[in-house]
Amino acid sequence: MRLELNPQQRAAREEFRAFVAAEIAPHAGRWDRAAAIPMELVDRLRERGYLGSNVPAEYGGPGRDNVTYGLLTEEIGKGCSSVRSLLTVHDMVAHVIGRWGSQGQRERYLPALAKGDAGRKTIGAFCLSEPNAGSDAKSVETVARDDGDAWVLDGRKKWTTFGQIANLFLVLAQLGEKSDGKPTAFLVERDLPGVTVRPLPGITGTRASMLAEVFFEGCRVPKASLIGKPGFGVSAVMSTALDHGRYSVAWGAVGLAQACLDASRAYAAERRQFGVPIADHQLVRRMLTNMIAEVRAARLLCLRAGWLRDTRDPGATGEIWVAKYFASTMATRAALDAVQIHGANGCSEGFPVERYLRDSRVLEIIEGSTQIQQITIPLFELQEL
Repeated sequence: MRLELNPQQRAAREEFRAFVAAEIAPHAGRWDRAAAIPMELVDRLRERGYLGSNVPAEYGGPGRDNVTYGLLTEEIGKGCSSVRSLLTVHDMVAHVIGRWGSQGQRERYLPALAKGDAGRKTIGAFCLSEPNAGSDAKSVETVARDDGDAWVLDGRKKWTTFGQIANLFLVLAQLGEKSDGKPTAFLVERDLPGVTVRPLPGITGTRASMLAEVFFEGCRVPKASLIGKPGFGVSAVMSTALDHGRYSVAWGAVGLAQACLDASRAYAAERRQFGVPIADHQLVRRMLTNMIAEVRAARLLCLRAGWLRDTRDPGATGEIWVAKYFASTMATRAALDAVQIHGANGCSEGFPVERYLRDSRVLEIIEGSTQIQQITIPLFELQEL
């Protein structure tokens, strides 16, 4: 296994880095305060092939390899975790359609999720979480009832990232009554009668990720909207989506931690206390050293996970869990130390580390909380014994 980038990947990283420095990082604080990103940015991401970049070339996407995709997510995450969230959920939907969708679903949605055209530009969102189900996907209460030529959906989804602007929802629902135990995935277009979207304000981290509640009330969706097979919603469709989501979040956590390190090194070199730059104080150096080592370790874990995905190694899923667990908890440690190094300034909106700390908390909750991962990761190891 090689943990080095090839020339094409290095060139792509430099392209991503330049775009983020020019188009995202200078505006991230303002978008955070406004609790929204501009649609102009979404269009630029799409034009550059950064939105839906995992869509295969045959459907109009760039079809990036997994390592290059990870580098993109890292650089976007370094500039703004909310924008990274858009890539994560949008590409989860694209990944699921590419893996489990019918030929008709692929032809209808994948080109629109990638470049799109003037009349059909699609933003995907992931409708899994519910007020009473939380992380227990098998216990969702949204119900899909067979009604002849359509499925009728009734239920409520919460914490839907970019639900405010999405127009295609990947929805998990129970077939028939909840006791049937057949969670099944559906593709639901926003403009169908019976779909209502309500913004969720007052979020602590990734404030510009435009969260929403999505309500389905007697919503009739075509029979062809079912994705995969009945009853395969958790074991196949949602596991595929979450696998991709964890991979994206892991790389995004590396980007956030790198941003913490960059800000802390610059501040420690300039800020003087007791007659010297605070970078000369040993305990500040200790915090910087921990950041340097842990960011590099997390990036290597992500590179390994990406390499395994590209080679279709069956052990890739376990490595993604480990990468997401380590990278997300590492990002929290980095953000805490970054705020500490900045002192009182670190608690001010005038310095980005305040936002980094809030955003880091989200990374340990989404796509499987830290505690869920602590329970699950040993199972992968036991399977290999």
